[in-house]
Amino acid sequence: MTWQVLHDKVKHHLEYIYADVPLEHSLESLTMSLMETMGIKPDEDVSLPQSHSNYWDEDDIIMITYGDSVIDGDERPLVTLNRFLNRYSKNTINNVHILPFFPYSSDDGFSVIDYSSVNEALGSWDDIEAIAKDYGLMTDLVINHCSARSVWFDNFIKGEGPGSDFFFTGDPADDLSIVTRPRVSPLLRETETKDGTKHVWCTFSHDQVDFDFRNPKVLLTFIDIIRLYIDKGAKIFRLDAVAFLWKIVGTNCINLPQTHEVIRLIRTLIEHVDPSIIIITETNIPNRENLTYFGNANEAHAIYNFSLPPLLVNTLVTGNCKYLKSWMMSMPPAQNGTAYFNFIASHDGIGLRPAEGLLDDEEISELVHTMQNFGGKISWRASDHGQQKPYEINITLFDALQGTTKGPDKWQIDRFICAHAIMLGMEGIPGIYIHSLLGTSNDYEKVANTGQNRSINRRRWDFKELEALLDSPYSQHHKVLTRLSQLIRIRKAQPAFHPNATQFTLQLNESIFGYWRQSLDRKQSIFCISNVSDEEQTILLSDINLIGTDNWIDLVTRQQIALSDAFLQLKPYQVLWISNQDFE
Repeated sequence: MTWQVLHDKVKHHLEYIYADVPLEHSLESLTMSLMETMGIKPDEDVSLPQSHSNYWDEDDIIMITYGDSVIDGDERPLVTLNRFLNRYSKNTINNVHILPFFPYSSDDGFSVIDYSSVNEALGSWDDIEAIAKDYGLMTDLVINHCSARSVWFDNFIKGEGPGSDFFFTGDPADDLSIVTRPRVSPLLRETETKDGTKHVWCTFSHDQVDFDFRNPKVLLTFIDIIRLYIDKGAKIFRLDAVAFLWKIVGTNCINLPQTHEVIRLIRTLIEHVDPSIIIITETNIPNRENLTYFGNANEAHAIYNFSLPPLLVNTLVTGNCKYLKSWMMSMPPAQNGTAYFNFIASHDGIGLRPAEGLLDDEEISELVHTMQNFGGKISWRASDHGQQKPYEINITLFDALQGTTKGPDKWQIDRFICAHAIMLGMEGIPGIYIHSLLGTSNDYEKVANTGQNRSINRRRWDFKELEALLDSPYSQHHKVLTRLSQLIRIRKAQPAFHPNATQFTLQLNESIFGYWRQSLDRKQSIFCISNVSDEEQTILLSDINLIGTDNWIDLVTRQQIALSDAFLQLKPYQVLWISNQDFE
């Protein structure tokens, strides 16, 4: 692709984005500024991305962590994190999502004060780059809002300097009743400025003030930030809360066409700098809306599979997989060049909006009640009609799976491993939260200290204490890390677990969840079968139709599957990965 063709493509994106916005400068000027900011110059070669290419394979696992999830005395936490990775995850994890590591004022990093520097309490850019040398670095682009304590917002109040025109304002007289909100706080923040009282738009909290992307300076600033992160080693960009980016009063202000076009523009610019860099959109919204962020393989490379956590937890606490099965059957295969980002735990809670339309109100209510019985907290949002509805469940995944709707039981670890085995085998790229890898329980002390429900799943481990627990064969942490690491190593060796390999949902009974994967070259088949109940289950071999000319082995136990047997017996929460080839 020539520079001119790329230039015309960028300009076309801008024509769509700013079609209804009066601009101070020409689109041609903006096009040139964007390309120059990204480092794309007329006299240099332009990288040519290959259409529908997969820049990932079965070897890719992403660990999600805060920069200070593990600390060791006065050592910089990012240095400690690197030591932890090299000691406990070197052979399993090859990508690391370090949650916002910038100076911030609230929301554990997602209220960014300064996008261009590393929080001194964590370390430095040198520490980030050291991790990026050995692991694929996934970094957040907190693109919808920044901190009300930022220099930009100070300049907005003063009416001068960079940021003085960066923020979206509304009018209390406007009808904002249909604006989609993830929080119950007032949408508008009354702010006294040099130019009088203004009402700043705050989708999340009054410390998180929303940008106004109608101003091209905001777009240019974020392209500059993206270029900086690329130079520091970023290989994966997570676009945080991007669904709310563009606002038009009188609409619901979510998933607007201009938002999608901004993502396409960002992708166009990034992939012509380095085609292997991928974009993941963090859009915690109902499933059908979430799927639109793939575009036509020209928008997000990957989307968070937000419906998976609530559906899988619901499956394992009820012992019934009918909702999970229906959802999986409805999911379109991700075309080459796109992939699902699968996760079942994160720094946030178990989102319930993505379960809307998949679980009925009664099922959601029972799930919420069960999680509360297991020590979970509930965060709320305002519905379109002003009612409060549960937005997410705040609980560690380990404690969420301590029992069933009947109460806690002895199967906690087996149920927890079963959940990860289901996720690891599915179509898509797996993401594993550090506290799942470590089998961390609810941190009630941190909740009490911060007053924030989400703190329950954001424990900060002392490295020496953690080492002692991980080295003790009797601790839950050792058992979880050992078993998860084994599953990950098995997964990484199997071509049929490529994120884009064929997937087909099996029709077994409601206590057995199963799907079939086939490698891209069609040589390897794996039948992934999980007992999601607390009772033994039996399946007929004829139900999964193993080809008689192949030799079949369960990759988890290394046991041969005798085709002469009429059935298979599964213990509670047992998982089988039955394959015609073993590559480990």
